[in-house]
Amino acid sequence: MITYEAFMQVLAKHRGNAIVLPTMTANTHWNNASKSKSRDLPTGGAMSKTSSIALGLALSQPNTKVIVLDGDGSLLMNLGSLATVAGKHPKNLVHFVMNNGVYSITGGQPIAADGIVDFSVMAKGAGYAAAFTFDDLEEFAVKAAEVFKTEGPVFVTIKTVPENQNEPIGRRRRDPNARTALQTVNDMRKELGSL
Repeated sequence: MITYEAFMQVLAKHRGNAIVLPTMTANTHWNNASKSKSRDLPTGGAMSKTSSIALGLALSQPNTKVIVLDGDGSLLMNLGSLATVAGKHPKNLVHFVMNNGVYSITGGQPIAADGIVDFSVMAKGAGYAAAFTFDDLEEFAVKAAEVFKTEGPVFVTIKTVPENQNEPIGRRRRDPNARTALQTVNDMRKELGSL
């Protein structure tokens, strides 16, 4: 299994100029790894909706790679998004799911069918052009370039070490360096040239 931190460091090396949409637990880890914050669109309050937002960006920016950093619990809440993405055939979309088997944000409850559900098989069955699964960081590091060269939509399951954020959501410390939603949207508009 792969730690979030280690995975994000490898991903950051292969990102290029891609727009990255992290959600839930991936938000914090990607914020620590990203060197291009103006091309990041974190979606903390959009559990299960990030792939849909990414699809819109991928379709509107067809010459830019769009990366989704989804959670397994988030994806389970909106499995229909796999068919929606596949039906639109965004060649520039890479959809990662962090498969840790738990709802980390709400206290570590197990996801439904943990250990049984295979997200990459589901994505391929929904019509994604390609699907990969990694549970070893070195293997991902070696094959990351291939993943990003593959015409999308591409789906990638990353088997991650569970993290349990037991502190209730309302009591968690906010990262003092985190941008507000308005700052994030304004940065993205400037970056994409659409004020």
